[in-house]
Amino acid sequence: MGNLVWHEYARLVTITASAYAVWAGFFALFYRKFFWDFVGGTLRDPGGLQPAPSAAIFIFLIVKLPIIPIISAILALVILAVEFPLYIFKDSALHRSFALKIVMLVFQTFFNILFYQGTNAALWSMIAIICYTRAIALGETKAEAKDNRGKGGRA
Repeated sequence: MGNLVWHEYARLVTITASAYAVWAGFFALFYRKFFWDFVGGTLRDPGGLQPAPSAAIFIFLIVKLPIIPIISAILALVILAVEFPLYIFKDSALHRSFALKIVMLVFQTFFNILFYQGTNAALWSMIAIICYTRAIALGETKAEAKDNRGKGGRA
């Protein structure tokens, strides 16, 4: 059996998590719910669980004006553009930098954990962070593709 290439596995997990985050951000525009509303909330007989007054800023940024889901979807699209990669990122240092990808995934995790639809994307983003950290610890690098230029499969 071969060795697991951690940065390639992390790349695939990141693409999956980011695609899910785009979907979650879009879905959160129609079904708005602050995920952590149960912390400190009050259970009322008619009306169900009422969020605590300390969560008012999150209720405003997620439920009333969906800024956090929009930021989350935009960040996920940027991560997809870097990971897939989009043509402008193909040979850039941004595409090869594991540390920068970890930082972007931390922000993606932070924004996705706040609203209900983004919790799975946040979980998979954390897994991708762990995998990229493992790749850095093992000393893996993503080499430039200078040797492969112009050697396509043309007959």
